[in-house]
Amino acid sequence: MAELVTEDATLHVEVDGSGDPIMVLAHGLTNSCRELSRLTPFVPGTKVRFCFRGHGHSSSPEHGYLFADFARDVEAVADAYGANVALGTSLGAGAIANLVARRPTRFQKLIFLLPAGLDRPFQYKDRMLRTAELVQGKTREQALEAILAEPERVATYVQYPWLEDFDRAMLADLNIVGVPRAIREVIDDWPLRDREDMRKVTAPTLLICREGDVIHPAEVGRILAGVMPNAELMVFDDGMQMYDAIPQILQRVVDFLGSR
Repeated sequence: MAELVTEDATLHVEVDGSGDPIMVLAHGLTNSCRELSRLTPFVPGTKVRFCFRGHGHSSSPEHGYLFADFARDVEAVADAYGANVALGTSLGAGAIANLVARRPTRFQKLIFLLPAGLDRPFQYKDRMLRTAELVQGKTREQALEAILAEPERVATYVQYPWLEDFDRAMLADLNIVGVPRAIREVIDDWPLRDREDMRKVTAPTLLICREGDVIHPAEVGRILAGVMPNAELMVFDDGMQMYDAIPQILQRVVDFLGSR
């Protein structure tokens, strides 16, 4: 474990594996660097996982939670560790997109898992703002239980019982100070000024999406696949199919990283 000090944040970093490729992993909103920690041992090379500002064990500046700010976190970690591959989930995918729209040749390969936005305002603000309210002023344990008890989540857990344990693990390092700040700022922002900027990103890109996800619409993946010159799109029918396909997804990622 290490800390990377930037001009306005101190980022918690964890590294596993060794050798090439060197991949920086950027997690989703509210989560932490542990988001993909169970899967990274199955992926070759060096995996550099970090917590965004306001998340996990990183510091929580009072302001500075736009996509450009999260992109600076990705850039700082990637540059410090010499990463040549980037993988982002949801918020992380948006931050990486923001970065490569400005530095299109920064990475040799990209993986976007459940990308959530493009160049339009976020459509489901109320749901995320409710999460900020549930976290604000509570202990981590109180906030965690409040989030897991949301009616929408409970209904989802009835359909996908395994998801409750997954969410509980993802939120174990919930940053009760930074997450409300991050939600309230980033919710009025979007990753790209113009989706056409992604045409300049020629790095091979793997896009992984699922149907029926209102927060991470599969349409975002389809649009990116149509804009980015060397993109491959994987779309699953729903969350359960995607969960069941984790071994196949991991193998595709391994093959993708190993290809030239």
